[in-house]
Amino acid sequence: MTLRELAEKLEGEVLTNTPNLDVEVPCAFSSDLISDILMCTKESTLLLTGLTNPQVIRLSDMIDLVGIVFVRGKRPTEELIEMAEERELVLISTNFTMYRSSGILYQEGLRSCKIQ
Repeated sequence: MTLRELAEKLEGEVLTNTPNLDVEVPCAFSSDLISDILMCTKESTLLLTGLTNPQVIRLSDMIDLVGIVFVRGKRPTEELIEMAEERELVLISTNFTMYRSSGILYQEGLRSCKIQ
């Protein structure tokens, strides 16, 4: 599944001016806890979260994030969007809950990432 396809499935809004939404997303991880997110695998991962602080964007410097989906209608500030664009990180916002978003993506065949 590509970032473009998953944005459509989640009825999401792409928040970044990202040139390539056709990047394949190999797996996903859902959490609102930074410590849990850091346990995420080193493989390319889509993060689903309700956190909208700078630390979430900085996570992409530590783990290989292909994009972040903000759930529950959360929207990052313009500053965070700019930080993501500097890192070529796709940001998407959906009004769906984390549970529903995860379920939709799982049902569409996106696998959960492996925990280290």
